[in-house]
Amino acid sequence: MHELVGALRSYAWGSRTALAQLCGRPAPSAHPEAELWFGAHPADPAHVRIGGRTRSLLELVSGDPDRELGSAAREFNGRLPFLLKILAAEEPLSLQAHPSSAQAKAGFEHENRTRVPFDSPMRNYRDENHKPELVVALDRFEALAGFRPPERTVELLRALDVPGLHPYADLLAAQPDSAGLRTLFTTWITLPQTALATLLPQVLDGCVEYLSDKGSREFIPEARTTLELAEAYPGDAGVLAALLLNRLTLQPGQGLFLAAGNLHAYLRGVCVEIMANSDNVLRGGLTPKHVDVPELLRVLDFEPIDLPVVLPEPVGDGSVRYRTPAPEFALRRFDLTAGSGQVPLTSAGPGIVLCTSGTVRLLHQDDQLVLERGAAAWISASDTDIRAQAVDGNAQLFCACVGGTT
Repeated sequence: MHELVGALRSYAWGSRTALAQLCGRPAPSAHPEAELWFGAHPADPAHVRIGGRTRSLLELVSGDPDRELGSAAREFNGRLPFLLKILAAEEPLSLQAHPSSAQAKAGFEHENRTRVPFDSPMRNYRDENHKPELVVALDRFEALAGFRPPERTVELLRALDVPGLHPYADLLAAQPDSAGLRTLFTTWITLPQTALATLLPQVLDGCVEYLSDKGSREFIPEARTTLELAEAYPGDAGVLAALLLNRLTLQPGQGLFLAAGNLHAYLRGVCVEIMANSDNVLRGGLTPKHVDVPELLRVLDFEPIDLPVVLPEPVGDGSVRYRTPAPEFALRRFDLTAGSGQVPLTSAGPGIVLCTSGTVRLLHQDDQLVLERGAAAWISASDTDIRAQAVDGNAQLFCACVGGTT
């Protein structure tokens, strides 16, 4: 086991305080800090401290995949199949979805054949892998995720009582299924700018009126979110598209799993995020970046879903797990109490251990490694019998490993 130094990523939607405070650095930071990557992603791998020196985790794994990954080396072609992050959103992320494995492979091959440069902002597919992802809230975390059941969306559109929305509410009421959602989403996302410039202000006025009506309380989060998105991205068709999605709030410890094709946008909050090791994103709005509507429509799953919250399940070894169907990753959480003794991290390697609260001591044979809040460790497949212990108070630990090993 070795200390793992994460790669800090700065994006405009990040926070100047959340990651700095979590990692014990001065706040506010000079720039918005959005993500801390713990993984072997080629774009920005974490680094492992070994004997006073640092080495890229990507180099470490590719140099001896059998030792570092064990049986997962053969299953995932010598690559660490997941990426673990801490994400801190101060402003909304783009409206986006990720492709399935088949869609990613086809899209990647097509863009290679048509010679779209890998560094081009017009490129959708940077690899041929899918990107299922799981987030677990560290504080109050707000998001849009998956298409809301059409009947509820009709209720929302009618509650806003905007004349310009009436024909769209009628359209969805006449076809309250995935086909109706596809038609309405496609119509809104491709509205001519002149039509959007007329409809969107009406919708925003309707949201303001709805919030000022003390008798209307059911869709307050949706109305507020619409106004916030429009302020951040004025004139963006994604503001309308967001009206079709589930609006949810995760409390600390609750998770959200997003499979291929699920349209989503993270709004604000801090979370632990784990995903397949891919960088394929199809955007649908709320961003200045490239939006490829035809390709987005090809990958989107318009089947309505209820709120896709993942609740932790007790495992029996003192941890809880977040069950997902993803073969690339599995995630468990340990809540360690002061004076509770050593807790075995069964099936810890190959994997990453991340401390999100308190201080933790990891023990392996005669070695030990202390992790402060925001610090992480790399556990190779050859490292067995790893134990954890809280130091000077309660602590929280996330253990990420290859799917099927927990």
